[in-house]
Amino acid sequence: MSKLIPHTLLSDIPDLYETEGQLDPILKVKLFTPDSCFTWYVIELSKSDLNICYGYVVGLDSELGYFTLEELESIHGPLGLAIERDLSFKPTKFSTIKKSEHDSTC
Repeated sequence: MSKLIPHTLLSDIPDLYETEGQLDPILKVKLFTPDSCFTWYVIELSKSDLNICYGYVVGLDSELGYFTLEELESIHGPLGLAIERDLSFKPTKFSTIKKSEHDSTC
């Protein structure tokens, strides 16, 4: 199980493909590099392996796509800091985040 998403949040995150077809899905969890500009917003999480996520990634480009928690746990920013979960983040509609981020990139 991932250190990035606690067990208490798992039931709030839809399974993979559960939000397919929704035009404005809810971003459930925000993960970020404290020493860089990359951010991962989790929309869905595979209930079978608790590793594969579908979400919105903001970095060099901004895009919807798949990523794994295992990979994120292995990444460290330029100052050696690990990826963290934003504890103050509240589930938010995709359109709200996209608008507020203005598709910001690194």
